[in-house]
Amino acid sequence: MKPDLFQAPDYYGVDDLLSEEHKLVRDTTREWVKKNLSPIIEDYAQRSKFPEVLVGGLAEVGAFGPYIPEEYGGAGLDQISYGLIMQELERGDSGIRSTASVQSSLVMWPIFNYGNEAQKKKYLPKLASGEWIGCFGLTEPNHGSNPGGMETKYKDMGDHYLLNGAKMWISNSPIANIAVVWAKNEEGRIHGLIVERGMEGFSTPETHNKWSLRASITGELIFDNVKVPKENLLEGKSGLGAPLKCLDSARYGISWGALGAAMDCYDTALRYAKERTQFGKPIAQFQLQQKKLAEMITEITKAQLLTWRLGVLKNEGRASSAQISMAKRNNVEMALKIAREARQILGGMGITGDYSIMRHSMNLESVVTYEGTHDIHLLITGLDITGLNAFK
Repeated sequence: MKPDLFQAPDYYGVDDLLSEEHKLVRDTTREWVKKNLSPIIEDYAQRSKFPEVLVGGLAEVGAFGPYIPEEYGGAGLDQISYGLIMQELERGDSGIRSTASVQSSLVMWPIFNYGNEAQKKKYLPKLASGEWIGCFGLTEPNHGSNPGGMETKYKDMGDHYLLNGAKMWISNSPIANIAVVWAKNEEGRIHGLIVERGMEGFSTPETHNKWSLRASITGELIFDNVKVPKENLLEGKSGLGAPLKCLDSARYGISWGALGAAMDCYDTALRYAKERTQFGKPIAQFQLQQKKLAEMITEITKAQLLTWRLGVLKNEGRASSAQISMAKRNNVEMALKIAREARQILGGMGITGDYSIMRHSMNLESVVTYEGTHDIHLLITGLDITGLNAFK
């Protein structure tokens, strides 16, 4: 494995917009990625295995619920710090960022915001420390972009709830200790339930044969007459807006994460272009290669400013769902384009595991679809600017 020589591009001096704490958080995560993630990730991705050995380290750098208050095991950081952690993790690998993103935004966030005090004290510290891994059950075999059509349901049986249904494309599910599951009650209202490993009738089969996110573990959630204690209901919010708010937090993290993948592809291509000689000179000296590299750094710089501003709005409680959708869609598309162009600069070497580019490119093909597809996010922006709903 080659040494991780990554140098982050910062063409507009965006670092000047960050606090000393922001830079410390980012640099700590960056060094952890270089030391612990980069040396092993290609091997795990080639073997399609999740590196569970990294879970403890992710907890140590505060990747699990960094914005959760310290009294519940979190680091009490702001939203820009969270974004920077996701940026650095996805610079290493999208699948590892997914693990942290799901744990933080889709499991810890709803428990903190919708759960009662007993639930917060029971689950959040163990999730923050990495002792427990969580997952988020919303997408179903027949309902992806239309989560409101979910078929997973639960009944009130007096002293417990009886849960039936299935979820799929669930990151972390095969190793999860708990799942935050969204299901309809007998009146058709959507609620969140905390389902724990070991509950009878609850199974989590793994999804195999993935060409993307190969170092992330993905599976299903199957509920066959699962008895869920009533104290496991998240009472703080119900309706489709409850899981969608969780997705806002996750999509925000993805907008930063995709930026990290793009930065890594650019840095790899730039270094290679300076070192690779053809026709008696470095290929970086040819106009077409300079065009590719110049366009890459331009798009990365625009995305850096977009995410930083979104982070400021998030810290102020003013970031809208539509603004988050725009950033997620823009940054993932940008990263995909940069990965493809970077692969071309490397020529045939770009498809090998000696470099990270092809792995990023394959991973981003999932990122462009999950947490709201590319097209759905476009329609969210369309609805926001026109006031006309294209979904109905």
